[in-house]
Amino acid sequence: MTAAPLRDTAASQPDGAISPPRRRGRRGAGEARAGILLSLPFVLLFAVFIAWPVLQSMFMSFTDMRISDIRSPFAVNFVGLDNYLTAFEDPVFRRAAANTGMFVLVGVPLTITAGLAAALALDRGVTRLRGVFRMGFYTPVITSIVAVAVVWRFLLQPGTGLVNTVIGWFGLEGPNWLGDQRTALLSLVVMAVWRNFGTSMVIFLAGLQAVDRGLHEAAALDGASRWQRFVNVTLPAIRPTMLFVLVTTSIGYLQFFEEPFVMTSGGPLNATISASMYTYNQFGFGNYGVAGAMAYLTFLVIGVVTLVQFRLMREK
Repeated sequence: MTAAPLRDTAASQPDGAISPPRRRGRRGAGEARAGILLSLPFVLLFAVFIAWPVLQSMFMSFTDMRISDIRSPFAVNFVGLDNYLTAFEDPVFRRAAANTGMFVLVGVPLTITAGLAAALALDRGVTRLRGVFRMGFYTPVITSIVAVAVVWRFLLQPGTGLVNTVIGWFGLEGPNWLGDQRTALLSLVVMAVWRNFGTSMVIFLAGLQAVDRGLHEAAALDGASRWQRFVNVTLPAIRPTMLFVLVTTSIGYLQFFEEPFVMTSGGPLNATISASMYTYNQFGFGNYGVAGAMAYLTFLVIGVVTLVQFRLMREK
């Protein structure tokens, strides 16, 4: 009894059949090499301009590196957590951290509320001129902070500014908005909300337009009011959008720098100085070790705040 001859599997495959494993493996290896070659420029740029500076700043935060050590960065002394303790003991840094916390606690809710209100108005009420209003609300986002600062300085002038002029119509005297410790930080918060709520509006508008209209119609047939439909239908439907806006806005406000740097230089009496601005000043003074520690303390706070927001806003 003789065995049947083996058939040539490659020759017997019909048209359109899956290629042999060897050919498929060669094709996959070629695609992998092509992907590596195409991504190599980005990897190199990321390593040189992002990864290496991040690692270098982390190394600096544990050393006594100053501007005089810039030519021999590896010959500095390791000081452990001394720079972090110095940051905690610095009263100006504590004041800057408190200002940053207040800026976030007040600015983030106002920005999200203004952005969501504008998005609801454009989604429901305004239809024909939606593009015009959207462009108008978003224009401050793309406007130079220097131009915004000039306009707001003119508006908040203590004597001739438009804000105090309007207040004067009612027989009241407006304060020195940027020169008074009680109102300077609040003025920057208002400016930041006006400048940044357009981003939240655009994102919220995209989320609202993705909500199923049938859910609102069903809730209206069941007798739900407009507020009940907003709370029980709209808000749960845009929960992922809300999380994204909350996280990105909080991260941006925790790093707020441009507003006090351009408008008040951190004054009056450090009433508007932020953690990022004070860290920048320490780099300018040549205290690289302390500045690196302050930067990583800010990074740690951002990470903790983001984690808490994800835990609180996650899907149930």
